This record gives sequence, C-alpha cells and structure tokens, in this order.
Amino acid sequence: MGLLDSLLNWLRSLFFKQEMELSLVGLQNAGKTSLVNSIATGGYSEDMIPTVGFNMRKVTKGNVTIKLWDLGGQRRYVVDAADRDSVTISRSELHDLLTKPSLSGIPLLILGNKIDKSEAFSKQALVDQLGLESITDREVCCYMISCKDSINIDIVIDWLIKHSKTATATATPTATATTT
Repeated sequence: MGLLDSLLNWLRSLFFKQEMELSLVGLQNAGKTSLVNSIATGGYSEDMIPTVGFNMRKVTKGNVTIKLWDLGGQRRYVVDAADRDSVTISRSELHDLLTKPSLSGIPLLILGNKIDKSEAFSKQALVDQLGLESITDREVCCYMISCKDSINIDIVIDWLIKHSKTATATATPTATATTT
C-alpha cells in the first residue's frame, strides 16, 4: 500500500499545489532569520544582523509553497530557549498575542531554538514556563530545535506541510512559529 500511496501523492503534486503563509514572531535574537535560512537553504551563519522591519521568502517543499514572513525582533513575541531571563517576557507577549481576534483558532507552533547551548530549557520546562498547556482554543505544538546544528528542522517542515492541507491561501499567518 505504501508504494500506491507514494504514487498517488506524486501524481497529486503534479496537478495540485498548496500555498501557506507563516509568520515568524519573537523577541530579538531568538533565531527567526536563522530558521528562515535553515528552511530555505539548509545553511547557518554566525554573522547575522538583526532584521529591521520584515523579510519575506518563498520556499517550495514538494507541492507546498511556504511564504515565510520574518518579522523583525520586537520587545514582544519570540524567545531564545537558552535565554532564561527573557522567558517571562516571552510568556506574557505570547499570551497577549493570542488574544488578538484575527489569530483566533490559528495553529500555534512554538520552536525552542538554540538547544545546542547547554543552558537551554528542556522541552517540558519551556512548555511549563510559557504556560502552553493553558492554551486550549487552538492546536499548540512545541519542538526544540537548533538552526545552527540543523536539529529537528525537518520535523518543523513536516508539521508545516501537514498543516498546509487545511490552510487557505489568504490566511495570515497559517501558523505562528514562536522561536524561544
């Protein structure tokens, strides 16, 4: 059955294209631009400069085209998993963001970045610190990643592609990835 499914998926990819939009939000220096680069090119650069405003990049994986909106680091939104001092701010800003009516019901993907650092939170500690279990009005998923070492980037892409099947082309964001 696996061969037949693969053949059908390949045929579908020839005729059906899906597009999704993804907004990456988070605190400055959390790794949003590094994530975009990692997804788009598989590359990482130590010499990143902070994003001013926003960047948009289109990436095609299989039959899914993902528009990645990299929103410049704010005082609010994404966090670095190894920056224990900013997790309280991240929690507050994340929960404030989720009260926005325009984001109602949109799946939330939390990415704990920089797990290559020894001081990074564990997944359960990050879930607890950000109060993710209290979010019940949408799907919430948390992955621990390292853009630097390309850890779990493929899992993130798979999650995004899976969620593109239910996404509409006009939904912005289809998922909100919060890098912590």
